[in-house]
Amino acid sequence: MLSIDKRNHIQQLMRQEIVPSVGCTEPIAVALCAAKACSVLGRKAEKIEAYLSGNVLKNALGVGIPGTGMTGLPIAIALGALTGKPEEELELLKNVTHEQVEQGKRFIEEERIGIHQQTGITDKLYINIRCSAAGESAVATIAGHHNYFTYIEKNGKVLLDKPVSGNPEEDAENNLTLNFRTVYEYAVESPLEELSFILEAARMNRNASRQAMLHSYGHNVAGSLKNQNGLHVFGDNLHTRMIISTAGACDMRMDGGLVPVMTNSGSGNQGIAATMPVLTYAESESCSDEQLIRALTMSSLLIIYIKQQLGKLSALCGCVVASTGSSCGITYLMGGSYEQIVYAAKNMIANITGMICDGAKPGCALKIASGVSTAALSAVMAMEDEVVTSKEGIVDEDIDRTIENLARIGNSGMQETDKLVLDIMTKK
Repeated sequence: MLSIDKRNHIQQLMRQEIVPSVGCTEPIAVALCAAKACSVLGRKAEKIEAYLSGNVLKNALGVGIPGTGMTGLPIAIALGALTGKPEEELELLKNVTHEQVEQGKRFIEEERIGIHQQTGITDKLYINIRCSAAGESAVATIAGHHNYFTYIEKNGKVLLDKPVSGNPEEDAENNLTLNFRTVYEYAVESPLEELSFILEAARMNRNASRQAMLHSYGHNVAGSLKNQNGLHVFGDNLHTRMIISTAGACDMRMDGGLVPVMTNSGSGNQGIAATMPVLTYAESESCSDEQLIRALTMSSLLIIYIKQQLGKLSALCGCVVASTGSSCGITYLMGGSYEQIVYAAKNMIANITGMICDGAKPGCALKIASGVSTAALSAVMAMEDEVVTSKEGIVDEDIDRTIENLARIGNSGMQETDKLVLDIMTKK
């Protein structure tokens, strides 16, 4: 069994990376940064300039903003500046009102907001907000994590200045060496009371999934599977229910629903895909609470491990990583051995690696649905001891090297793809 110190370290990491958010984390992080800058300014801003990394721009252009019926950055920035409370972090828009939305629209119509791509930076997650009014100014910067401020300034006086690596929690993360075996041992061997906090993520995301069924959101991927044609083609079975429960929550979230979800590694869709397929399988098969907790822990921590290598934002769609975690969790619930859980991960990486991230948007629910379906297939194959071998593609005999190969493709191999995707999106 892992030492108490290492288990505590891993739990700290999980609590850092699994946090609630209302709305897509990129535009909400921009709203948070605007809220902070304007609170430092101490008065209503007259002008706001946002300087953002390409990956933040990509994930904020076409996604719904909670409670507004609108998409994109301008309304997120306006609401953050006018009404946001930075102490509420990624839930700062949870109580947005119609009157506040109208104020935000007027702020936009008066052309008080400028949005720019920041060049010459290496951080893929970078947000810099500069606001001014009555001859005064304030600046706030978020980098590395969606809710981590690295720089604050008022009227030219620096109030905060620290590198991303100055975050004590991030230092803890960087100093913690995870591998596939450690993830497995932590999930299946740790005392249950140390893991039960993960149930809150399942409860929150299940509520989001259920709320999604009350209305038609986004492209209504979940509803399409439940209608006559969907049932005729896909059937009413566990596989379909796993997709519906997961895609439904994504439908709602990407369309701007005012319902919190529990994120994983900075992404609500990753948090949903880490929990809902596993939870739906466990409830359908009457798995015990212990089995569910350990499966959810395995799924969630595996995503954190992979994202440590891949980074918070990349050219690779997060559903690839998240559905790999859920496939391993499902395999565990099926009674899979360590070797069979490894098989599930290898099958996943051999299958949908290379799926591009073309920004946060309602269409993400389609990719989530594909990821969940692949997760189920990979788990079923693993239980039959079927696995893509090291003679094929990017799969290595060692599972950790296989994950490294996945990260290399997402980080290095797809850099030009990332630039091209953003170029296409910004020129439409």
